[in-house]
Amino acid sequence: MSVPNADRPLADRVREASQSLPQPVQPCYSADVILQKKLRHAPRSERLIIVGASTGGTEALKDLLMMMPADSPPILIAQHMPEMFTRSFASRLDGLCRIHVKEAEQGDIVRSGSAYIAPGHSHLMLGYSGGDYICDLSQGPPVNRHRPSVDVLFRSAANVAGRYAIGVILTGMGKDGAAGMREMKEAGAFNFAQDESTCVVFGMPKEAILLGGVNEVLPIREIAPRLLHWLSLHRSEA
Repeated sequence: MSVPNADRPLADRVREASQSLPQPVQPCYSADVILQKKLRHAPRSERLIIVGASTGGTEALKDLLMMMPADSPPILIAQHMPEMFTRSFASRLDGLCRIHVKEAEQGDIVRSGSAYIAPGHSHLMLGYSGGDYICDLSQGPPVNRHRPSVDVLFRSAANVAGRYAIGVILTGMGKDGAAGMREMKEAGAFNFAQDESTCVVFGMPKEAILLGGVNEVLPIREIAPRLLHWLSLHRSEA
C-alpha cells in the first residue's frame, strides 16, 4: 500500500503540517500598557490637532493636510503604516503641503505650521518638557495590535493638552482610537470624524462615534475648513 506524499521531502511535509496548526493569537493590549490615564494638563493654551488613521488614511491625510494653512496649529498623526514607509510618506506630504511635514523624532519640539507623523516602529505621544510640547516615542507593545497606536496618541493628548486639543479620526479598520477619542472629549477636546461616504473603511470613525467621543461627522474635504472655522470662533479661549 502506498503512503500519500511519501515521495515528498520530509522537510516539505513538516512545514506544511506546521502551517496547518492554529497560529497563536497576539495579545490585544489597551493604551494602559504604554501610559496611564492621568490628566496632567500642561500650563499652555496652545491649540493642537491630533489625528489618527489607518486603511485609506494616506489619501485622507493628504486631503486634510493640503488644506491646512502655513500657520496651522501643530499636528500630531498616528497612521498605521510599516516603518519602512513613514519617512518617505512624510517627505512626500512635505512637498505637497504649505505646512512642514516630518517623521516624528524623540524630543522634537512641537511647532505651529508643522505636522509630525509617528514612525512605523514606535508609538507617538504628546509630551511636555521645558515649557514646550514635544514628541515622545515609545517602542512598547502594540496597542489594539498596532504600533503606532491611535489610542496611545489620543490618550497622551487628553492627558497633556486637555481642552486645547482637537481630535480627528479618519478612515480605518477596527477600533483603534475610539477609546482615546472619548478620553479626549472627556478632557474637553473637540473632535471630528470622517463620514462613511468618504471612508475607505468606516471602522475606526464608526467605533469612535458609537462610544460618544465625536462632536461632528463630516466628509474628508469638509473637515479642514470646518476645523479652521471652529478655531476662528474659539480663538479667544486659547
